[in-house]
Amino acid sequence: MEGEAGSFAHLGLDARLLQATAELGWAKPTLIQEKAIPLALEGKDLLARAKTGSGKTGAYALPLLQHLLRGKASALVVEQAVRGLILVPTKELGQQVLQMLRQLTSYCSRDLHLVDISGQADLAAQRPILMEKPDVVVGTPSRVLAHLKAGSLSLQDSLEILVLDEADLLFSFGFEEDLKSLLCHLPKIYQSFLMSATFNADVEALKELVLHNPVTLKLQESQLPDSSKLSQFQIRCETEDDKFLLLYALLKLSLVKGKVILFVSTIDRCYRLKLFLEQFSIPACVLNSELPVQSRCHIISQFNRGFCDYIIATDEQDLGEKEGPARGKRKRKGNKAAKGKDQEYGVSRGIDFQNVSAVLNFDFPPSVESYIHRAGRTARADNPGTALTFVLPSEKAVLAEIEAALTGGGSDDTPLRPYLFRMEEIEGLRYRCRDAMRSVTKQAIKEARLREIKEELLNSEKLKTYFEDNPRDLDLLRHDKPLHPAIVKPHLRNVPAYLVPPTLRAVAQPLGSKRRRRKPLPPKTRGQRNPLRSFRCTKQRSGAKHRSAKHRTAAGTPGS
Repeated sequence: MEGEAGSFAHLGLDARLLQATAELGWAKPTLIQEKAIPLALEGKDLLARAKTGSGKTGAYALPLLQHLLRGKASALVVEQAVRGLILVPTKELGQQVLQMLRQLTSYCSRDLHLVDISGQADLAAQRPILMEKPDVVVGTPSRVLAHLKAGSLSLQDSLEILVLDEADLLFSFGFEEDLKSLLCHLPKIYQSFLMSATFNADVEALKELVLHNPVTLKLQESQLPDSSKLSQFQIRCETEDDKFLLLYALLKLSLVKGKVILFVSTIDRCYRLKLFLEQFSIPACVLNSELPVQSRCHIISQFNRGFCDYIIATDEQDLGEKEGPARGKRKRKGNKAAKGKDQEYGVSRGIDFQNVSAVLNFDFPPSVESYIHRAGRTARADNPGTALTFVLPSEKAVLAEIEAALTGGGSDDTPLRPYLFRMEEIEGLRYRCRDAMRSVTKQAIKEARLREIKEELLNSEKLKTYFEDNPRDLDLLRHDKPLHPAIVKPHLRNVPAYLVPPTLRAVAQPLGSKRRRRKPLPPKTRGQRNPLRSFRCTKQRSGAKHRSAKHRTAAGTPGS
């Protein structure tokens, strides 16, 4: 098929796929798609690196689907079998990839059957859908391996294309042994795509394991968008209290507008921040590894659709990056601290949060890679964005590493510029923050954490069947409702005008600080007194006469 150069039609894709891309609003291929799709259609193995938000999912999904549709049209292929396997590091990414595949196959859904097996915990529940031999299976390495060992999935004689999405994370999430075992169940010959935002030692190891004479695409040496799209700032904070004060000022005065992702390091910090914001009537969703996967995916969906503006997300998996994959494996095998957490959780990597105006690193990222993936949640596609990072004095060394990584190697990226904010101007708000923090006790955090888990488990399990039959009612299930285990002080809801710094009054728009308008007096005509005013004046005169009479009576006359 011929088409205009620089368009998807020029790549020779099926007309049904072209119709789907047009419906998605993809006017022309991104750079990674333009380079990768023709090579993939030629049958070459690919090792591709491109920055976050560059369209890597489409770069491997379109040639995979084109290959399957071409096979369906051939008389040589008659037996239904699993011919495509996509491995992802997290369950959230698995759901996202499946959604993208379904959008791309919206005009050929009868010809291609797609399933995601990363989400559910019960193998028996997934066995029936795998017995139908779908064309493409999406899953985490541990889940795919479990089905291979159980005999409910067979790839030895049918697999034609293997995709490793976010390949740089697969080992760091503790999947190294699972991957090596899984490869023993694959045929000797198949086409492979490795897609990654960074090239590290893990990617090099995977390259040796699964690729054969690959074409390497190192596009856009900068791992983040340039300064014209992504503005990166740092705010120096002397204490932890300063971080809460700054956040209160930025959100309550609307200095940061639009949808915001706030990254914290632990689950307790997640709920501490949510309860703190509740004190000021700022609703926010929490996203962490303790929540059921259905709830996590629904929270992301609601955020993307505009139901909530603030997500407080934990970045727990990155805490072990400095010590390499071994630590990730230890965590999976029984660390008590990880009990109850989903080890296949991850939202700072790969997830396509849509139209995010700002990423706020409330807790400092533990590594350069963590910062890159966090900041990559904003300024995606053609949208601008801001990454704002709070920095304590003890975190200056890691900050220097991040700045060196962003400016090294001929990159166009600029380091994190200082955010010009005068702390002395918001000192008047500090007592309100301290008042709020007194209510956010350890017991309140514990109760909030338990309540959230119980509610989400109920929503996830007992209501699952109902929502499958009534999908529109799912919109009523809000995740940013107040938890209220802490006492909420009503006076903290609004910001008094006298507390807004004079230099910010022109730009600040305090949330919830609407003045009550006095009802106007009824209009009067010429020559007619206002009846309400007449009533008040009469009442005042009668009161004065009464007081005068009372005074005379009380004073009396001498000897009375």
